[in-house]
Amino acid sequence: MHTVYLSLGSNIGNRKRQIRNAIDMIDHKVGHVIKQSSLHETEPWGFYSPNYFINACVCCETSLSPRDLLSITQNIEKAIGRTGKSVDGHYSDRVIDIDILLYDDLHVDEPDLKIPHPLMRERDFVMKPLSEICDLMMHKR
Repeated sequence: MHTVYLSLGSNIGNRKRQIRNAIDMIDHKVGHVIKQSSLHETEPWGFYSPNYFINACVCCETSLSPRDLLSITQNIEKAIGRTGKSVDGHYSDRVIDIDILLYDDLHVDEPDLKIPHPLMRERDFVMKPLSEICDLMMHKR
């Protein structure tokens, strides 16, 4: 089994319910959620919107490969109502966003999959909830 950390965010619709739904789907489709951060309300990062985000992080155990994990998390986003991804750093409001932060101690550098997430340390909305459930000294990059 592999240990993965995921970041979740939502800033339109019933944000808390969408985060809860995503966590339930992760638990059923990715693997058992063993840790979950508290919910954090944050301002949008990288774009302007009057809609604040609800953010959280989860840790789960999975037998999925990194590529399969990406596919399943994208399918979960679509099932909850996400219609598009950010392109070339152009961010927008979203029903749900799930990012892979860490996968064991693995490093992946592919065009559509980068682990550890390259921007996670720049984002308080990721690092604050992640620090609740992860010893970040173990994942110094």
